[in-house]
Amino acid sequence: MADEITGAGPPPSASLKPDAIGFLDALVIGLNATSPAYSVAAVIGPVVALVGIYAPGVMVASFVPMLLIASAFYYLNKVDQDCGTTFSWVTRAMGPWAGWLGGWAITMTGVLVVGSLADVAVTFFLLAVGLDSWADNDVVRQVLTVLLILVMTAVCVIGIDVSAKVQNVLILAQVACLLAFAVVALYRVYADTGTLDSVEPKISWLNPFGAGGAPLTSSLLLGVFIYWGWESAVNLTEEVEDSAIAPGKAAVWSTVLLLVTYVAVAFAVVAYAGTAYLAENAAEEEFIFALLAEEAMGGWDWVVLLAVSTSALASTQTTIIPASRTGLSMARRHALPAHFGRIHPRYRTPDVSTWWVAGIAIVWYLVLFHISENALFDSLTALSLLIAFYYALTGLACAVYYRRELTRSVRDFLLIGLGPLVGAGLLAWLLVESVSDMADPANSYSGVSWFGIGPPLVIGIGIALTGVVLMVVWRLTAPAFWSERPSTVDPALMHGKES
Repeated sequence: MADEITGAGPPPSASLKPDAIGFLDALVIGLNATSPAYSVAAVIGPVVALVGIYAPGVMVASFVPMLLIASAFYYLNKVDQDCGTTFSWVTRAMGPWAGWLGGWAITMTGVLVVGSLADVAVTFFLLAVGLDSWADNDVVRQVLTVLLILVMTAVCVIGIDVSAKVQNVLILAQVACLLAFAVVALYRVYADTGTLDSVEPKISWLNPFGAGGAPLTSSLLLGVFIYWGWESAVNLTEEVEDSAIAPGKAAVWSTVLLLVTYVAVAFAVVAYAGTAYLAENAAEEEFIFALLAEEAMGGWDWVVLLAVSTSALASTQTTIIPASRTGLSMARRHALPAHFGRIHPRYRTPDVSTWWVAGIAIVWYLVLFHISENALFDSLTALSLLIAFYYALTGLACAVYYRRELTRSVRDFLLIGLGPLVGAGLLAWLLVESVSDMADPANSYSGVSWFGIGPPLVIGIGIALTGVVLMVVWRLTAPAFWSERPSTVDPALMHGKES
């Protein structure tokens, strides 16, 4: 049992299933974890309200820190193929205190978002099949949402190879629906048959600075959310073929493919609807696609509704993966109770930590939904704090871990040192901006004040303080994990395998 907890040479039955999936499977899971259709639907209205026709440029600007942090994930995975990713790497580079907090942030992002994603999947599916009255019934939606979470969690437990097959189907359906919408919308723009104030797209829309600095800052905060999730591919590193290279490469390519998808859809949406319509309906958030689908595709609007549904459905499953595998990794290193390190003897998946993530996510969803649906949306806003924190921590850890190797070549200095540091700096800046923005209750969905500040900031601070308290308690009751000391990379591991 001790071997299973520490990860020091566990028997095959106590390890995750090696070589269960390939590079393409990992790439698909990384893409689906971001929930592209849902994400772009949720932010396109607010982004256009901020920067107008320059929304595609914001998608490009938001991509930059993501690519730089993806580089950090790639190089850290090369020397440490641990499913705990940020938790393991930050612990090695900066010590157990920072590592534990990084692991806590990843785990809590899953808890915060799984319920909302499942709710969106259910709602848009009901709308797509014409069951609008069911979608408007809170009790029906909540019951179906909980059932969906349980089903997708069971799929995760049964095996990552089964999960990958499900994800492959969902990404094909999602991309096909999105492309159909983009093609129809752009065709109607150029054919001048649109029903809204269409605008012919221009290359100048790619300029992220076109609307000025302040709007760009606010829209970049939204950009962090739409790209988040690609690192799920790296959380599967112990289960992917060519584990030292393929997961990190899948993460990098995920960000690139997301850039292409987001820019293409942003061009189509802005061109067809025009900035005035999108800004006026910005408060509809993810439902903006429901409105646009009906305008652009008439009786075929179910295609876009299905895209958003499958997007959220896929992400419901893939978002559980980083949280559950981080819990497993933390338990193996004595950073959590040993129970979370259990691996199912037949399916070779972290069944205990997976069900725990799902269970807490269900409770979180139901409690906040009953407080108010706006409170649930406020918890999603708080996500940006956790995302920016652990992404920035990973970028910093990469430079620190490789610090003695950065002068070996210009390439190493740029890709392993400077790039991740710049990415970490940009995200740290966005984190500070997020705190400032969330402090104003007027910027929350509910528009109310909790303890004199906005609910999203209260939720973010509450999660951070809870993590600190649990960390200190675990340090006092089980100090083994805190005996680890920071280290630097072994040059043999760094240069042993090249992409």
